Amino acid sequence: METFVIFRLQGWKTPQELELAAQRSAKIGNEEMPDRVRWIGTYVVTEPDGQLGTVCIYQATNPEDLREHAAKVGIPADEISPAVNTVRVRPDPDLAQKAEAA
Repeated sequence: METFVIFRLQGWKTPQELELAAQRSAKIGNEEMPDRVRWIGTYVVTEPDGQLGTVCIYQATNPEDLREHAAKVGIPADEISPAVNTVRVRPDPDLAQKAEAA
């Protein structure tokens, strides 16, 4: 499997919509495509119009499998790019705790 970055732009209006999509995504990936698609992690961003978008890290056999997965889940896959390297300066901060404290 290769590592890919997926940009999903303006996919959700509310955090609840995003949570439901995440549940469907995990279920379909884990149950229907476990040997072709693995969800590694996601950053959620607020788009300029207030909708939510995501930057997702996946492992997959190819971009077509990622597009198939997105279609099955009903989520966008606006741009899929292979990751060629990882540069870590520091561990990811715990954004979930930051959001809860706000």
